[in-house]
Amino acid sequence: MKSFSYATLKRLSFAHSTVYLCLLIVWLIPGLAVGETIFGYLHGIGWILMVLLSLIALRARVIPMRIAAAVCVLGAVAPFFGTWEFVREGRRRDAQRRFPVSPGPAPAAR
Repeated sequence: MKSFSYATLKRLSFAHSTVYLCLLIVWLIPGLAVGETIFGYLHGIGWILMVLLSLIALRARVIPMRIAAAVCVLGAVAPFFGTWEFVREGRRRDAQRRFPVSPGPAPAAR
């Protein structure tokens, strides 16, 4: 089974956060019960899919445990945590690509 790439999961996380933001907006505006229902279902189904994809990606070592935990545990209440972890991991990966860590000299023998 082919796992999803890091970039795909990051985009899906941003999409899920956008759906949740829309849910919060329609919840605040009176008279938009249909919007609440639609975005509520999209958020619930989106969270379930994100959990499944995150667990598959974790097993395939595409994402670290920190992102998987943020998506799976905190994503039901606020998917912004998972999205923020994707942003942090992306910054860490970019820094690692720009400034690779050299192994340095071997330790001296005693």
